Amino acid sequence: MIDLYTFSTPNGWKASVALEELELPYEVHVVNLMAQEQKKPDYLALNPNGRIPTIVDRDNGDFAVFESGAILVYLAEKTGRLMPTDPKGRSLVMQWLMFQMGGIGPMMGQANVFYRYFPEKIPPAIERYQNECRRLFEVLDARLAQTQWLAGDYSIADIANWCWVRTYKWSGVSIEGLDNLRRWMDTMRERPACQKGVEVPFKLPNLEEEGAEDAADEFVKGARTMVTK
Repeated sequence: MIDLYTFSTPNGWKASVALEELELPYEVHVVNLMAQEQKKPDYLALNPNGRIPTIVDRDNGDFAVFESGAILVYLAEKTGRLMPTDPKGRSLVMQWLMFQMGGIGPMMGQANVFYRYFPEKIPPAIERYQNECRRLFEVLDARLAQTQWLAGDYSIADIANWCWVRTYKWSGVSIEGLDNLRRWMDTMRERPACQKGVEVPFKLPNLEEEGAEDAADEFVKGARTMVTK
């Protein structure tokens, strides 16, 4: 059994989607980021960085793993799935996983901060991060013109990138003209594990639904505590 400490964010979804794909039994523990529960001593004992997600593998001596990318690698290696074991195949997965960890995630995260969360709007900062997100999306689109999945076969690299890229509207970034990226996103969205995983621990407003912007505004009010403390 895996204990999953998480909240509804792209990094949190990476862990829950992977757990669903791997069909591993897990118990969800909600870490309320808006209430700063990630900074409490009992949680910091599991994750010294005070972020989500964290897993605790009860079947491996209550072994705790923090950092979403490390969690994906741990789960893949634990099960022997979603990542090849040969050096070349493993390297391809790790390259595209690191692409998300070092590029997609940080840049979309900063776009979210300046576009959504900061009450003061700083146009040069918004433009800088949105433009960089678009550039990274174009890198993904070019790769996906060559192959169905980022690293050849479906892997944790697809999970990691999709959990962030699917929120492109939240970051205010367009995917117009990126047909390969859209095809990949649509294919990912149809996977049952992806559908279930992104509703853990709760479903966020879909910006394409009627009235969703009002719900999003309410979420932003609470979420500002996450970027100002």
